[in-house]
This record gives sequence, structure tokens and C-alpha cells, in this order.
Amino acid sequence: MSQPSQQDEIMAEQATVRQEAAGIEPVSEARGLSQGQIVRKRFLGHSGAIAGLAVFAIIFVMAFTSVGYAGIPGWWKYTHVAVSPLVNDGAPTASLWPLAWGEHPFGQDRIGRDLFAMTMRGAQQSITIMVVIGLIAGLIGVVVGALSGYFRGWMEAVLMRLTDVIIIVPALLLAAVMAQLAGRRDEGSWFAAFASSNGVLALGIFLGLISWVGLARLMRGEFLTLREREFVDAARISGASNARIIFKHILPNAVGVLIVNVTLTMSAAILTETALSYLGVGVKSPDTSLGLLISQNQEAFATRPWLFWFPGLFIVLICLSINFIGDGLRDAFDPRQKKFNAKKATDAGTTLPEATPVAALDSRAEDSSANDGRTTGGDRGA
Repeated sequence: MSQPSQQDEIMAEQATVRQEAAGIEPVSEARGLSQGQIVRKRFLGHSGAIAGLAVFAIIFVMAFTSVGYAGIPGWWKYTHVAVSPLVNDGAPTASLWPLAWGEHPFGQDRIGRDLFAMTMRGAQQSITIMVVIGLIAGLIGVVVGALSGYFRGWMEAVLMRLTDVIIIVPALLLAAVMAQLAGRRDEGSWFAAFASSNGVLALGIFLGLISWVGLARLMRGEFLTLREREFVDAARISGASNARIIFKHILPNAVGVLIVNVTLTMSAAILTETALSYLGVGVKSPDTSLGLLISQNQEAFATRPWLFWFPGLFIVLICLSINFIGDGLRDAFDPRQKKFNAKKATDAGTTLPEATPVAALDSRAEDSSANDGRTTGGDRGA
């Protein structure tokens, strides 16, 4: 094999300089990295996703360790149902200056329940509902969208008509019916027995079963487009099975749409639970959730605003952190996403690094070509 000439080396160096000046990562930096390492590097380089992950992790740890979960006691001394005498007339005892936590940092409601304990319990329930809805809706949406978009024909017709039927039925109406069935105490109803003892889980499963339709339509559109691409034809000609084509070739290229829609669905789940609790068909007392806390304390907004502030703040933080995490995961998993700095690219048109200017490299390339020509001519003369 012939060794690369000086001109080839100069041209390669010139291409690298132009890529760095335009803000594009050279391909050589990713050489030797596995797919998992590339994904991890991209995700860790997304500042918004890291900030969202940190905020969500703090909220998650506080919610599930402070007041306990599944019979495991927590480190906070009050529970969401414990009543104690009012301290500071129920106002928050926490302060930034001087820095103090106090007996009831988030305050108390009118009957003396600790708002911090209720908020942490509400965050537990809201996060549980959010995760259950995201898993169920994501799984069903991907399966329905992939099958209908890839196989077409009668399978697409049946699955899309099923999707249309679920879309036209109002979710709140179905939730009201579910709550009515769950309220029945007859022993012959297995659904009533399950919902009465697992209200939050039942609500999450129900909402997940009706929240997949948007994702299914989006995934169907992605599969309709990607199934006609050249790499799918190449995989089909090489003898790959339908399952391998779907999961190894098409789905990785549609993962950006999948992740964004699932995270949006999870964020909307908290708002949906808030609306259901407001109508009295969501999480019910003596249990609580962030939506139920806002519904119960909306009338006290003028006199005791902290009862409304803290649950609302946690809803906003959870929704924003999930959206930021989803944005970072989309950029990390989607192979079509490339880092490009428009400002550096614009500046590269007029200013290049002084250490290795492209003009100097061009002149070196021309000199090398001239020298090669003279050498070749001399050899022929000889």
C-alpha cells in the first residue's frame, strides 16, 4: 500500500481546520467510540439536560425519603395526615436570611397539617402517575405506530381506526366513569377492589391506556418515511427479518420523536391529574397529590398563599426538568442530530485560526504540487 503523500496530509489538515473553525466536531474524535459512549458524551454535554436531571433527582430523593414510601419510614417527623398545633399562625418558618429551616418550613394548613409533608407525599403520587403513564403510553404508542406504519394494509386500517375511536372519547369523561366504578364497594367488582386499594396506580394505568394515540400517529408517520429509505432496502435485501429491521434500523432513527413525545406526555400527566383532582375524580383524600393540594387550597390563595405556592412550584419544576431531560436525550440518541455552532461558522468565513491558516495550507499544497510536477518531469527527462 502506498504511503500518503505530503499533499494528502496537507489536504486532511486543511479539512480538519475548517471543521474546527465552523464548530463541527472532527470525525476523528469519535473514532473508536461505541454507540453508548457517543450517546453518553452527547448527553453529558447538554447543559440543560444535566440541570434538569439534577433538579429532578433532588425532588425525587426528597419526596421518597422524607415522608417514607411503601411502609418504609422517612426522616421527616410529620406525615401528610398528622395534625399539630399551629406555629407562627401557620406561616412558613423557613427563611433565607438568617438561614433557618424551622418547625414547619412550608407552613401549615388551617387544621395544622404540615405542608412540607403533604407536598412531598403529593410529589410521590404525581411522579408515580407520571412514570406509569409514560411507560404504558410509550409502549403502546410505539407498537401501534410501528406495526401500522411498517406493514400497512389491513393492519394499518384496523389500528388507525382503533386510534380514531379512542381520540374522539373525552379523557375526563372516561376518568369520571372509572372513578364511579372505583367507588363501588360491591364484592363482585374486581376493578373496584383494585382501584380502592391502589388508587394512584389504577389512575396511572387508566390514563396511560388512553394517552398513547398521539405518539402512535407520530410513530406511524416516521415509519412510513423511514421504511422507504435506502438503508432499509439494503437490510431487507441482505435477509434481515422484519423485527430486526424495525428495532435495529428504523426505530433508532425515530428515537428523537419517541423521546420528545413521551416526555411531553409525562409532563402533561401531572397537569391531567391536576384537572381530574379538581373535578373530584383523581386522587382523593385522605391521600393527596400536588393537583389535589392546589384544588383544596385555591380559595386560600388570598389569605394563605403559601398553601398554593409550594405545590405549584413543584409541579413547574418537575415538568420543566422532564422536558429538559427529554431534549437532551433526543439530541444524544438521534443520529441525525449534529453539533453546529452558527456563530463560529459565520466567523470562519472571515477569520481563521492564526496558528494554521487555510491560505498558508493552500500555498503549501500548491508548492507541493509544483515540486511533484518538476520531479516527475525530471524523471521522465532522465
